[in-house]
Amino acid sequence: MTRVLIVDDEPQIRRALATNLQARGYAVDLAGDGESALELAARRRPDAIVLDLGLPGLSGIEVIAGLRGWTLVPIIVLSVRDAEADKVRALDAGADDYVTKPFGMDELLARLRAAVRRATPAPEEASVATPHFTVDLAAKRVTTADGEIRLTPTEWHLLEVLVRNAGRLVTQRQLLHEVWGPGYGTETNYLRVYLARLRRKLEPDTARPRYLITEPGMGHRFAVPPDGS
Repeated sequence: MTRVLIVDDEPQIRRALATNLQARGYAVDLAGDGESALELAARRRPDAIVLDLGLPGLSGIEVIAGLRGWTLVPIIVLSVRDAEADKVRALDAGADDYVTKPFGMDELLARLRAAVRRATPAPEEASVATPHFTVDLAAKRVTTADGEIRLTPTEWHLLEVLVRNAGRLVTQRQLLHEVWGPGYGTETNYLRVYLARLRRKLEPDTARPRYLITEPGMGHRFAVPPDGS
């Protein structure tokens, strides 16, 4: 059964969408704010998300960013905002489709079916735990038993790319492209500097890294010790 998470601060819209989707055989979860949406997405693992932009607390754009830190689940934005700039901003943040209110239920259902068909199945984890720290990809933070470890935006982005590819070698060029942009490809000194910073913050022994591994001349990988050892 296809599971859909509906995120909207208007109870009547949540109820209407839930009724229509359930009548067509969908399983439905409901959230009225961004924080609840991220928690439900991590716990229930929906096959698609229908998301309003105008939410209390976290905005719809912030919810998209939080989701895209760890999942490729299809996101259909459902919003009264019909300006091109709003659509571009949502799509650039990682939304898959954009439907403006008021909307036709048949059109929304067709877009939902299309988004689910296009989705690429992939193993997804909202967080990765090691014996020394936990990386929460949805909340975009790193914590230890003593609290949160503060990372700069660039440090976080570099760590995020490695953790999302845990156990796999990520080439130097790929890391530079993803973290600094397509105009970068040979600035390996950037990687040395920022990996050294991350190791100082995360590794129990910076001289013998356990998690942030460098394969000389090739790239880098994030290693989680087997059985958490």
